[in-house]
Amino acid sequence: MEPPAARQRPAVEQRRSGSGAAKPRGSCTRDLELKTTLRELVLYVVFLTDLCILTFGMVSTDMFYLNKVMSHLFLEPSSSENNRSGFRSIGSRADFWRFAEGPLLDGLYWDKWYNNMTLTLQNNSSHIYYENLLLGVAQIRQLKVRNSTCSIYPYFRTFLEDCYSEYRYRAEDRSDFGLSNESEWKYSSASSLSPWYWGSMGLYSSGGYMFTLPKSKQESMEKLVFLRQNSWLTRGTRVVFIDFSTYNANINLFCIIKLVVEFPATGGALTSSHIYSVKLLRYITYYDYFLASCEITFCLFIIIFIIQEAIKMVKLKKEYFRSAWNWLDLLLLVVSILAIAFNIYRTVEVSLLMEELLSDAHVYPDFYFLAFWQVLYNNVIAVNIFFAWIKIFKYVSFNKTMMQLSSTLSRCAKDIIGFAIMFFIIFFAYAQLGYLVFGSQVEEFSTFQNCIFTQFRIVLGDFNFETIEAANRILGPIYFITFVFFVFFVLLNMFLAIINDTYSEVKADFEVIPSQELQIRDLFTQSCSKALVKLKLKKPEVDTNPADESLESKEFSATKRKDISKLSTGDSANEKSQLRLSKPQQEQLQKYPSTEDTESATAQSYVSAAEFQQLFRYTAELEKELKNTNAKLKRIMKSMQQLKDTSGKTAQ
Repeated sequence: MEPPAARQRPAVEQRRSGSGAAKPRGSCTRDLELKTTLRELVLYVVFLTDLCILTFGMVSTDMFYLNKVMSHLFLEPSSSENNRSGFRSIGSRADFWRFAEGPLLDGLYWDKWYNNMTLTLQNNSSHIYYENLLLGVAQIRQLKVRNSTCSIYPYFRTFLEDCYSEYRYRAEDRSDFGLSNESEWKYSSASSLSPWYWGSMGLYSSGGYMFTLPKSKQESMEKLVFLRQNSWLTRGTRVVFIDFSTYNANINLFCIIKLVVEFPATGGALTSSHIYSVKLLRYITYYDYFLASCEITFCLFIIIFIIQEAIKMVKLKKEYFRSAWNWLDLLLLVVSILAIAFNIYRTVEVSLLMEELLSDAHVYPDFYFLAFWQVLYNNVIAVNIFFAWIKIFKYVSFNKTMMQLSSTLSRCAKDIIGFAIMFFIIFFAYAQLGYLVFGSQVEEFSTFQNCIFTQFRIVLGDFNFETIEAANRILGPIYFITFVFFVFFVLLNMFLAIINDTYSEVKADFEVIPSQELQIRDLFTQSCSKALVKLKLKKPEVDTNPADESLESKEFSATKRKDISKLSTGDSANEKSQLRLSKPQQEQLQKYPSTEDTESATAQSYVSAAEFQQLFRYTAELEKELKNTNAKLKRIMKSMQQLKDTSGKTAQ
């Protein structure tokens, strides 16, 4: 370890050289670190602004309203019609044909004005709501399972001959049936790129028995009636898909609609729908080209960040992966690269498939594939901007409140992990109890996953006690009362107590530790003032008393010369005294420097953020050790008092 006098010598020699009052090394390091932090923060704010413009430029309120009008048209029947003909009211195969021949055709073909005036349609194309062009024609597709795909108990084989299981890919029926001379009676394989559909009752493939509706409403009605009369839907039918797409040139949005009716093995029908409003044609207006420039800027930022992280990895090596912020940086880069890849792939696919899909007006254009990738891209961008905002905490960690929060979480992490194990043991025990007791009666407990979400809703106060009580009049109230008592009143309050107690300790410790918040605030203010002066937006500050300034500078110079002479004399004396000392004494002096040397070295030293965190954790550990030692001393004093009382009684 270098002696303090030797560490002070370069600063003294710098003062002797006449270069003015030089800043201590710790102060220079501190200023450099603060300036670097501010520079990175400003750069990251520019990146985040670019990402926000890019993200919010992809969506608009028009998407919501377009989805709303399409949902109202096809999913919600008007009050003047029979409610049994609505899509959401489908409960059987007969209800499906009633919807297909009624509200579906009425929504697809708009050939008359509101006053029953016949519209002149260009290329015999329908305009839904007179604004949304129906692209090509609609397609209806079904998937079936084979007969004898399930086992019948021997006692019932005399009563039952046919058995159709739930949908599985291996049980799928691909043989021709009915009037096999038409395409709708023959199985058609889909392309390998078409995504499968994850429904309520299973995962369905993209093939099946399919047909398209003609361009006119009358011909479509005749075709649907013909298929209904010839039993196109059979007992083996497990799902029917209705797909069509529209384009609104007013707002440059495609609307891809998929209506799904599942026929489970239990009988009945389950309905679901997916309506996607997406912007597939990206670059049309000037604002779109502005967004394109933001995309290019985003890619440049990602390249810069990749280079920075690579340099940090080379310098820090294994130490790089010990920081949670570095892992967040890597995650942000990975998600950003995925978003760029999705965007390039989607743009290329749209440019290649758009002309092909619109080439024949009598064929169904499968825009669902493009909409799937567009929605996937939007989801990746949403996750990306979420992590981008979380990264802001990395640059505001100098804030006292943020340091208290991070210190609280890090200090109570072990206690929270132990509490979480106990909490989830009880939580999953109640989830299994609810699933086994109420699963066949209550929809919220019909699956184990629903049980978990339902219990979280109970904790938040959103529950339906009547359905639980109706399902089981004895176990229902017992389950509800005990769950609320143990989870809500006991466990959650324990969790809050752990955090509150730790936060109180951290806050008390921070009151005796100086904060860097004012230093960074002052540095930021000075940087802004210098920038405004350079841009000639602010006049430089001029001292109004130059005479006083010169006088003060003269006095400071005189005092400075005296201090330098004293320091140089002290340095010479220290060097001579160390020469007279023996080698063990010099090592002892280096190991334990004098108080004056330590104070002077401390004045020039600087504690970085990492060192501060380490010292803070060390202080917390010392505090715990002191508490344990005090507890042991109290026990010893108590034992001694008991021995003293016992010896006194024995003496008497």
